Amino acid sequence: MSSQDRPDLRKAMETFVGAGFAGMQLRVRDERGEWAGSAGVRELGGTAEPPVDGHFWAGSVTKTFTATAVLQLVAEGRTDLDTPVAGHLPGLGLDERITLRMLLRHTSGVFNYTGEYYEDGTFAPGIPATGKEWVDTRLRAYRMRELVELALAKPARFAPGTGWSYSNTNYTLVALLIEAVGDGSFGDQLDRRILRPLGLRDTVLAGEVTDLPEPYAHGYHRYRDGEDWVVTDVSRQNLSMLPAAGGAISTTRDLATFFAALNAGTLLPAPLLAEMRTPHGPIDYGLGIFVQQLSEDVTVYHHNGGAPGGYGALMYSTPDGTRTMTAGITMGDVPADPAEFFPAALDTLVRTVFTA
Repeated sequence: MSSQDRPDLRKAMETFVGAGFAGMQLRVRDERGEWAGSAGVRELGGTAEPPVDGHFWAGSVTKTFTATAVLQLVAEGRTDLDTPVAGHLPGLGLDERITLRMLLRHTSGVFNYTGEYYEDGTFAPGIPATGKEWVDTRLRAYRMRELVELALAKPARFAPGTGWSYSNTNYTLVALLIEAVGDGSFGDQLDRRILRPLGLRDTVLAGEVTDLPEPYAHGYHRYRDGEDWVVTDVSRQNLSMLPAAGGAISTTRDLATFFAALNAGTLLPAPLLAEMRTPHGPIDYGLGIFVQQLSEDVTVYHHNGGAPGGYGALMYSTPDGTRTMTAGITMGDVPADPAEFFPAALDTLVRTVFTA
């Protein structure tokens, strides 16, 4: 790790904490070496900072791991991006027009089992994913097939391939496909294909795990209970709610190692990595990766994540994997909507790391 201080990075972290997040841990690898630091508090009411190498619920960065594993199966000829997946998953009643590419791109139209927000402002609920109902049920165990069946019992958002809508169901279907065409369970295959080869000992991607390994910073969920606002420690939650779509436990070190290896071409053949990083849809989403053009000559790839409550994660890289930025964020007692200040704080941090 570089011994050189990075006041620019510390200032960017303090912006998040000043806006009301409980804490942040950040890791940057670039031509100056590796820098890691943290800001805020490990636990509300305390003074200790979050651990620099702490574990956290990493949310939707899981999707990039899942996409990588299934693209390895494509490389092996076990399945294909543009062949309908229903043939591999009989009995679900899946629309036969849906392909793996559509699932990975979020263009399948399948209902999001954590709930759908529609353009007219209406909301169609799925399993509890926020508020008091989620807090009270957050340790419940789910089976992947159960989650998919719930989603497929709901009307599709649009016909396959005709629109774009972010849906956790897509990646849970990909996990079932990995089990159908690969060798072993979803968790075993990701362990064998990604975690063990890269030495990612602090990352968990499957199972019914409910407890973060030490060390970790506490995350909190603020919700309304009747007339009152309540802030609850949600450090314990069940990984099985978002299998393959957002349930990962990881660290900034493991995420940096994974994303650098992926973008350096270690995990996928060049043609499939190029497919993965080809932007599509209204927010430039590839196959499990977002593409962001910071300037005419600066492109970054990323996938961020948010657990249902309490935690967030950032994972960014240059195209060659030589510069990465990863972070774990814990929510605190934030009365304002994070959407009001998070984008500006994130943009400042990303530009500090990748355009300075």
